[in-house]
Order: sequence, then structure tokens, then C-alpha cells
Amino acid sequence: SQYSAVDTNPLSVYIMQPIWNKIIKIVPLWIAPNLLTFSGFVMILFNYFLISFYDWDYTASGTSPGLVPTWVWLFSAFTTFCAYALDSIDGKHARRTQSSTPLGELFDHGLDSWATSIFVLSFFSVCSRDNGKTGVSVYTMYIYLSIVLFNFMCSHWEKYNTGVLFLPWGYDISQVVLIAAYLLTGTVGVEVWQKPLLFGYYITDVLVILLIGFSLFLSFPQTLYNIHRAHLKKTLKNDSLYEGLLPLVSPLLLFILLTVWVVLSPSNILAKQPRLFLWMVGVTFSNVICKVIICQMSSTRPELFHWFLFPLALVVYAAILGLLGPMEEAVLAMFTTLVTAAHVHYGVCVGRQLSEHLNIYIFSLKKRVQE
Repeated sequence: SQYSAVDTNPLSVYIMQPIWNKIIKIVPLWIAPNLLTFSGFVMILFNYFLISFYDWDYTASGTSPGLVPTWVWLFSAFTTFCAYALDSIDGKHARRTQSSTPLGELFDHGLDSWATSIFVLSFFSVCSRDNGKTGVSVYTMYIYLSIVLFNFMCSHWEKYNTGVLFLPWGYDISQVVLIAAYLLTGTVGVEVWQKPLLFGYYITDVLVILLIGFSLFLSFPQTLYNIHRAHLKKTLKNDSLYEGLLPLVSPLLLFILLTVWVVLSPSNILAKQPRLFLWMVGVTFSNVICKVIICQMSSTRPELFHWFLFPLALVVYAAILGLLGPMEEAVLAMFTTLVTAAHVHYGVCVGRQLSEHLNIYIFSLKKRVQE
């Protein structure tokens, strides 16, 4: 199916696009668009691991403000901007080199679905977790991450039903806010997040309120409206309500299972291992969303239950019944390793299959030699 995306965000249309159009001119024509996409993702990953190294349990900003060196925050601003730029020009570069392929589209959106959670997890280090005085509780972090992933999923669920990807306004705004937050932290220090901004509210409170407001009152209603409009125009891809709602079943069950684990965990797993748990949430969601993206691109039906749900249900069941005892953290670590490896393996396999099927290389514009 022909790729179509609609971007109506004034920030993107009037400010960012002209910048990307200038940057794209310096990219050599022999570089493969997927290489741009992948480089941006690698930068986000590297940045995430760098911050994790200095601040594994999200306490550095709150209890020991000097723990993360200033250069790390400035480097975060730099990598976030680069990743944002690369993600914004990869499609332009593909059209410029006449190398737009379904593989490129899948590669772009698939990596975005994973990067989305990594952006959020890196940002949590800025505001630090609740220490009684300042910071955000780990439960707020979990809800915050879930809302961001819910938003991402909505735009792809909408594309699954309408065939058009309406680029969410939140994307450009969130990237600019992230870069600004890192620059602010790097120049002023993490203390800026620990002083009330207005009426006793902290900047983090304002950001959480904005995020929830944007999602529930702008993004989600817009998704429903676009699907409704397609329904009226008779351009919906799926005739039945069941078919249309099918991609939402697995993400919803996933969210329910994870929330049950968070709330009923005997050892309070989220508070014990926030970084590990939230990383696992991001990876599992990314894999579920990738399957929806593939179904939407290939016009096939998504499966009702994603296979991750079965081992997860088993783990959650054992955990909340107290069968895991002191092993709960170790089991979380094992499950996280399993889903991360499975996700990477899945990505590599799909990439290989598509590159063979379309007779192209993933990271090069050279054509494959026909066997």
C-alpha cells in the first residue's frame, strides 16, 4: 500500500520542516535512508545507557544533585536533537534518492515505537524519583510512560483503520520540550526541577498535566474523529467493529497484566527495580505495536493474543500469589532479557525477509544481484 502521512502541526510545518530542508542538503546521496534512521536510534540508545550508568535507580537528581556530570545533560540535548533530525529527514532522503520502500517505512516506525519509551525513560532521570521532598513517584512514571505509548499506539491503530498516518502533534512538541529540558538542566543544574515554578507546582507537574491534557483532550479525540470521518466517507479499511478494534486487544491486555503486577507485587517490584520494569514495558509494547504496523502495511489481520502475553501472565500470576518470593527481581530480570532478545531477533528477521523479498540491502543503496 502507498505510504501516506498528514502533518498539520504548526510547529512542524512552519519551524522544523524548513530546518530539515536545509539539513537534508548536506546528506550525501550515497547514504541509505535506513542508515539515517538507525543512527538516530543508536544515539538514543547510547544516551540512555550513559544516563543509566550514572543514575541506575533514578535518584541522582534528587538526593545527590552532582552525581550526573553536566556534560551528560548537554550530550543528551545533542543526541536528542540529532535523533529528532535524523528521524525527520530519513523519509525526505528516501524520496530524494528514490529509494522509498515498505522496508524503510517499517524500519522507521518500528524503531520509533521502541525509541518512544527510551526517550521517556531517559527524561525520568532529569526529574528523579520521589524522595519525600521532590521528584516523581515511580507510579507516576509508569502512568506517564503508558500514556505516551498509548498515544503512539493510537496513531498506528488509526492508520490501520484509515490507511493514513496522521502525525501526532505531540511528537514535535515533545522533542522540542525534551531538548529544552536537557539544555536547561545542563546550564542551570537539576535544582531547577526541585523548586516550585508557579502556585506551588513544579515543572514536572506542569509537564505531566500537559501530557495528560494533550493525550486525552487532543490526540485521542482526534484519532476517533479521523476514524469516524473515514467511516462516513466509506474509506475505512475494515468493515466490522470487531476487525477495527482487533489491534487494541493485545496492548490492552498487556497494560492490564503489567498494572496488576505493579499494584499487587508482594515485593513492590516497580519501586525496587523501576529502570528494569519500565524498560520491559517499553520493549513489550514496541513488539506488540510492530506487529500492528506490519498488519496495517500488509493488510493482514493481527492475531488476537500476542505471544508475550502468555509468559507474562504466568510470571504475574506467580508473582502476585507470592510463589516467586525473593526471586521476583531475578524473574523480572530474566523476563526482561527474554523479551528484549526476542524483540531484537524479531526485528532482524523481519528486516532480512523484507530485504530479500524486495531485493534491496538494508543499509546500502546498492541493488542485490538477482540469484
